[in-house]
Amino acid sequence: MFTRIARALGAAALILSAAACGETDLSRLEMDPAVKPVPAIAEGQKIKIVGSSTVAPFSRTVAERFGAVTRFSTPIVESTGTGGGFRAFCEGAGPLHASIANASRPITPSEIDLCARNGVTGIAEVAMGFDGIVMAVSTSGPDYRMTLEQLYLALAAEIPDGQGGFIPNPYSRWSEISPDLPDTQITVFGQPPTSGTRDAFVELAMEPGARAIPQMEALRAENRDLFRDKTHTLRTDGRWIDFGEHDSAIIQSLIRSPDALGVLGFSFLEQNADRIKGTWFDGVEPTFDNIASGDYGLARLIYFYVKEQNLPLVDGLAEFVAFSVDDGAIGDEGYLLERGLIPLPVERMQEQQALAARMKTLAGAY
Repeated sequence: MFTRIARALGAAALILSAAACGETDLSRLEMDPAVKPVPAIAEGQKIKIVGSSTVAPFSRTVAERFGAVTRFSTPIVESTGTGGGFRAFCEGAGPLHASIANASRPITPSEIDLCARNGVTGIAEVAMGFDGIVMAVSTSGPDYRMTLEQLYLALAAEIPDGQGGFIPNPYSRWSEISPDLPDTQITVFGQPPTSGTRDAFVELAMEPGARAIPQMEALRAENRDLFRDKTHTLRTDGRWIDFGEHDSAIIQSLIRSPDALGVLGFSFLEQNADRIKGTWFDGVEPTFDNIASGDYGLARLIYFYVKEQNLPLVDGLAEFVAFSVDDGAIGDEGYLLERGLIPLPVERMQEQQALAARMKTLAGAY
């Protein structure tokens, strides 16, 4: 285990360098003078957590342990998807509202604005670790080994016509794209546009797949917006099926439809290896070691966001944040790694722990 983690920490820094460049300090937003005072601390009030279905299993694991070994109640974790989680998180401050939003992508400027309009002005971003994006199939289904270019050609709503234009996607079977692929219908269960997993999938898989085609690489150089539109717009003819925000429901559908593929977080693949298996991309299998080393490139940071205004109002909130990022949870032998979390570099993990310590100070400062 130690060898696996040691390699993970070094390689994770490479992934992190790209993800970290878009980070913003969210804890210094100006307080709106129109905000109404929030109630005093509600003793015994349960911590409410909403958001990403990918992050939810990690969050539930932490919540169960927190409730078992501390004097505080077990937090309530709701899987609403990243976008839906931010909408709920931004509804207002106080113990009646969610105190934490799980997210498989960073919060957007429009979501920060929504929070501010509703008086939520103190937001802290906490990174938990890395997760991979995988395409899974039932263990009774065929083995899918493809390139990202083939994936793009299967799922884009429109594909290049070879003459500078685009045509509606004509492919209905994988074997039509390449005789090396299974002769099965193209059916992929995935997330809706509000999902952070969907965002990561199109950025980490569809965009690189498109760039393997000279016409698309030229388009990217000439018109980034059009390139993004052509790579992020997925089929609506029944080949890509929006399946809601619950990855566990996708797994059940894969078992009932053995030829179909489903987009999931790596942790779901790891926890259901007796029922589903992963697709290889560009000759690389989606495993812990391959994701951590950077060889399997479809990886992203996962987060949770804390409503700082709730720190003195919700019993145990600051303690839960610290509990979520301590060595026992996300360290090199942490219990979340056994559930599929890819660890942060040590220095980055220590930064998150320092942030959690600062929240304990804030809890008594409001």
